[in-house]
Amino acid sequence: MLTAAHRKRLYQLWQEGEAHDARHAARADKRLNITPDTGMFLYQLARARRAMSLLEIGTSNGYSAVWLGLAAQANKGRLQSVDNSAHKTALASAMIDSFGLQQTVSLHTGDAFERLAACDDESVDMLFLDADRSRYAGYWPEIARILAPRGVLVMDNAVSHADECADFRAAVLATHGYLAETYAIGKGQFVILKDL
Repeated sequence: MLTAAHRKRLYQLWQEGEAHDARHAARADKRLNITPDTGMFLYQLARARRAMSLLEIGTSNGYSAVWLGLAAQANKGRLQSVDNSAHKTALASAMIDSFGLQQTVSLHTGDAFERLAACDDESVDMLFLDADRSRYAGYWPEIARILAPRGVLVMDNAVSHADECADFRAAVLATHGYLAETYAIGKGQFVILKDL
């Protein structure tokens, strides 16, 4: 369950992340955390969907994984999160441990496409996409394959980086059986429902 203490701490961590990013110019050194309202949105969706199997592409320092992990824990489910940076996976591991989510969240360092390819058909209830946007369109066939019926995908930065996400959005909107809409939460959330 998401407690008031969790929310207060998550807000403080977001503030610290923003201050950290302001001090670092290189993208690889930034935390690039989602906004707290995006975290709340993800938590609410995961709880409402009763998502048991969650997948995150783009762990960074684990901030979004905490929001998703708390929902997975409340649902008695599991979150897998993958990032291509071993340094960021280590940061995320410390973050996950500090929230007591070690039994709920599995962190992986590696290629996102390989993680997607390893998932069984229709095995993922909810997927959060927040990584290298240039690769999203290539992920779509695998994402469509692994999303469970009534599965939900949320893509961050749909407004802040709309041009970079255009090919992915076009691929999704051209696929039968999926409903998609962009919501003005945080940096813009493109939400896809597998309506089958």
